[in-house]
Amino acid sequence: MKQSIFTIVRNEALTDVVYRMVLEGDTSAITNCGQFVDLRLPEKYLRRPISVCDYDETTLTLIYKVVGSGTEIMASLPVGTKLDILTGLGNGYDTSLSGQNPVLVGGGVGVPPMYNLCKKLIAEGKQPQVVLGFNTAGEIFLADEFRALGAEVHIATADGTVGTPGFVTDVLKTLSYTYFYSCGPMPMFKAMEQVMTTSGQYSFEERMGCGFGACMGCTIQTANGYKRVCKDGQLVLKMMELMFMEQLTQQINNMFKY
Repeated sequence: MKQSIFTIVRNEALTDVVYRMVLEGDTSAITNCGQFVDLRLPEKYLRRPISVCDYDETTLTLIYKVVGSGTEIMASLPVGTKLDILTGLGNGYDTSLSGQNPVLVGGGVGVPPMYNLCKKLIAEGKQPQVVLGFNTAGEIFLADEFRALGAEVHIATADGTVGTPGFVTDVLKTLSYTYFYSCGPMPMFKAMEQVMTTSGQYSFEERMGCGFGACMGCTIQTANGYKRVCKDGQLVLKMMELMFMEQLTQQINNMFKY
């Protein structure tokens, strides 16, 4: 973990509510795809955790959805704004388990961390398939960027306006793969557990307090005991191993309005 000052060089809308922010700064603490950062925002006491979409030696790309007052502030920040950011948080994905043809599954704002993961897998000589889930055509983002990497991209929309009508599980039932990686909301994971044919890794979307494991605010229960999403994730799980339960700290989480 490292605390650094970053400067916004781009902050643009990708859809009506999804934005891409590119920042310049010291990214040396980011060592793996699937990690996240914690931003300090003006007028907010708690930092905001955002997954890393992409990074290089000097730039950091974040994609976020405006869902509350914190992300509303993010969307309003102009180019040149400096932000205090904790980088290198979370463990990221283990690509050594992927096999030759893994499938990457992203739902909504769970899509961004799949991008850098896809880049890494392709660099390792793997042939990933990407399954993206959205509600409707107007919410789709990053699909062209995945295709530009050379990945096979499948899109599911709940209203059927683009790609496969329905959900990511409707696409997954038709694919063959050696392993899976996923990031998205808990209902998506519940549905995936019914159709996945291999082991895989889940990256959870949870509200957080500290971002590095001290406050226990993002704790969930699994078949292997209690896990802190920020510190213990990504969770490597076999089929049907995950126990989907209510959060132990719901009252605290309700305070973390984004």
